[in-house]
Amino acid sequence: MEKTATFDRLLQIMDDLREKCPWDRKQTIQTLRQLTIEETYELADAITDEDWKSIKEELGDILLHIVFYAKIGSEQQKFDINDVINGVCDKLIHRHPHIYGDVKAETEDQVKQNWEKLKLKEGKTSVLSGVPLSLPALVKAMRLQEKAKQTGFEWDNTAQVWDKVKEEVNELEVAVNSGNKNDMEDEFGDVMFSLVNYSRFLDIDAENALERTNKKFQRRFQAMEVLAREQGRTLNDMTLTEMDTLWNQVKTTEQL
Repeated sequence: MEKTATFDRLLQIMDDLREKCPWDRKQTIQTLRQLTIEETYELADAITDEDWKSIKEELGDILLHIVFYAKIGSEQQKFDINDVINGVCDKLIHRHPHIYGDVKAETEDQVKQNWEKLKLKEGKTSVLSGVPLSLPALVKAMRLQEKAKQTGFEWDNTAQVWDKVKEEVNELEVAVNSGNKNDMEDEFGDVMFSLVNYSRFLDIDAENALERTNKKFQRRFQAMEVLAREQGRTLNDMTLTEMDTLWNQVKTTEQL
C-alpha cells in the first residue's frame, strides 16, 4: 500500500505541474527527448562511480520522465500510465515462459535464446533488429555481439578471441603503412569491435571500462595542472619530459 501511495503522489504532482506550471505545460515528447537522454547519461555516470545517492536521485528523474511521457500520451488519447505498466507486465510474462509457463531454461544463455526466439515469433525479422540505431557505437557493438551469440554465432573460448584481436591489429598496421585513410578507419573499427568482443569474454563492460579510463585520465591531468601551478608554471610552458614527470608523480600519489 505504501508503494501505491507513493506512486499515486507522483502522478498527482505530475497532474498539478501539467496544469499549473508554465514550463511543464509547454513540454512535448519532442522537447523532453533530449532531456531524457541527458538524464540517462547522468544515471550511467552515477552507476560508473557507484554513487548510490546519485543513482537514487537519477532514477527518480527518469521515473518522472516516464510519468511525464505517459501524461502527454493520455492527453493525446494514445495511452496512459496504466497502459504503460500493463504493457511491460504482459511482455515480461510472455517472454519468461520458464517462469510463467512450462518452458525449461536453466542458464542465463538459455533464457536469452528463448527471449530472441519469442521476439522473432512476434514479427521481428532479425535478431539484430532490436538494437537501437542511435546507441553509442561501443554500446551498440556489445549489443550486436550479444544478440548474435543467441544464434550460436560465437567463439568457443577467450584465446580464439584474443587471436582475432591480434589479427585485426596486424591488419590495421598494414592499412597504416598503406597510407589509405579509408582502409585505416575500417581496420581501426575492426580492432575496436574485436576488443569489445574480447571484453565480453572477460565479463567486462567495454563502455564502462573506457569511461573509467576517461575519468582517470581527466583526474590525473587536472592534478598535473595543479602541480604545475604550484610551481608557478602551466603545462604549456613545460616539455613533454617535464609533464611526464608530473604524470608519474600523480600516479604514485594515487597508489599510496
